[in-house]
Amino acid sequence: KTERTQLDGTGNVKGTGEFKQWDVQAIYRAVGYLSQNITQLPFDDQAGTVPNEAGRVLADETAEGSARFMPATYVTGWIKRGPVGLIGHTKGDANETIACLLDDAKDFTPAAKPEPEAVTEFLEGKGIPFTTWAGWYRLDAHERALGEPEGRERVKVVEREDMLRASEPNKV
Repeated sequence: KTERTQLDGTGNVKGTGEFKQWDVQAIYRAVGYLSQNITQLPFDDQAGTVPNEAGRVLADETAEGSARFMPATYVTGWIKRGPVGLIGHTKGDANETIACLLDDAKDFTPAAKPEPEAVTEFLEGKGIPFTTWAGWYRLDAHERALGEPEGRERVKVVEREDMLRASEPNKV
């Protein structure tokens, strides 16, 4: 449901009391538009982007004789191009970045394959909350159950703590 607005003469808007009900399945809430610096990556504070060419992250230009790009490091989305467009507008950027990644993959040195438990141990050791694949299924079922009374496919659980709680066995 939205309300029609009108300018009030001071540069602000005010509601007119005229409302429209929209028949939609989902509404997306933006969590921000300006990317933040990521440790160990170059960053353009003004643009809010990681300097790149076609998604390949540019290496620090101050190092004499250094490689042009950071090895196996790529960006896409708003951190690649800045905060423009809607969700679908960055698909072309993602395709461009993935094409570069696939082209470069032949030169990658494979990482040692960690034991699956290593990820769990790392997260637990850092005190980072996480869920399992089974937990994701519980969250999915919970969201679908929330949407059912409203005739919707689901109601998305947005808050991280709520997602984690819903993913735990017998916690919802």
